[in-house]
Amino acid sequence: MMAVAIIEHGGPMVLKPEERPVPKPGNGEILIQVKAAGVNRPDVAQRKGTYPPPPGASDLPGLEVSGIVAAIGEGVERWRIGDEVTALTPGGGYAEYCLVHGTNALPIPHGFTFTEAAALPETFFTVWHNVFERGGLQSGETLLVHGGSSGIGTTAIQLASQFGATVIATAGSAEKCEACIRLGAARAVNYREEDFVLAVKEATEGRGADVILDMVGGGYVDRNYAAAAMDGRIVQIAFLSGSKTEVDFSKLMVKRLTHTGSTLRPRSVEFKAHIAAELEAKVWPLLAARKIAPVMDTIFPLREAWRAHERMEESSHIGKIVLDVA
Repeated sequence: MMAVAIIEHGGPMVLKPEERPVPKPGNGEILIQVKAAGVNRPDVAQRKGTYPPPPGASDLPGLEVSGIVAAIGEGVERWRIGDEVTALTPGGGYAEYCLVHGTNALPIPHGFTFTEAAALPETFFTVWHNVFERGGLQSGETLLVHGGSSGIGTTAIQLASQFGATVIATAGSAEKCEACIRLGAARAVNYREEDFVLAVKEATEGRGADVILDMVGGGYVDRNYAAAAMDGRIVQIAFLSGSKTEVDFSKLMVKRLTHTGSTLRPRSVEFKAHIAAELEAKVWPLLAARKIAPVMDTIFPLREAWRAHERMEESSHIGKIVLDVA
């Protein structure tokens, strides 16, 4: 099979097509003939050498795929050869075939293309766990989403709005802010021109945000504490501006804040299966009804994965970047 590998750590051009043997499914696994693969920030970090794959995972990048079940390992009961699925994988998505544990796959929502379906798993698994499970977002509360025009951000805006929350999003341009509003955000803050802390206070009549989803880190940590409501929950999922900063922890105490965080890729198959079941029950019907959908930015051929990484690192994209493998 053809795959795109990281031949050395470095810039986008280290992503090179190469021939690899087609993997064989083990116990509980399915082999997917990949039709499309999502591109995510962790792929970029792996390429640079700052986010190695967990033990036992493929060294190929790619954390989400869609395609057709081509082979089935022992112990797999749900799937049959020929089924169309989308799946979360710990690695290996940048290839014509990819192994996935059967419990970490989901049916492609009705009417979705393979490229749309490949844009679902990483962002929807991440948002569901961090916003609704760790963050405990409830109907009637306010969610502040940093990076509102990213794949994670566009997903969080739509899901939170559908489940009855008010969303405030930050983004880096007027175009990106407009996209956030179209997706359901009540307020979009251009962080290059406005102070998001003041904007959140103004939008909530001084109360602050109940849940904050942050992938920026750095100086945003202290400002998140200022923007949070009493008993607010800040959920950290990345550190685009660095993982070290100076923070006034008195705000954490006075406001009774919870600052938590998580990574998805190293978690167990069983943990991811739990999220998959939650998504299928509570979110997949919304996708099938087209009440929500992934925001698609650009689609590149698999052989040109380096272009997809360039696009992501430019940070001008709105929504998901996907590789067409078919």
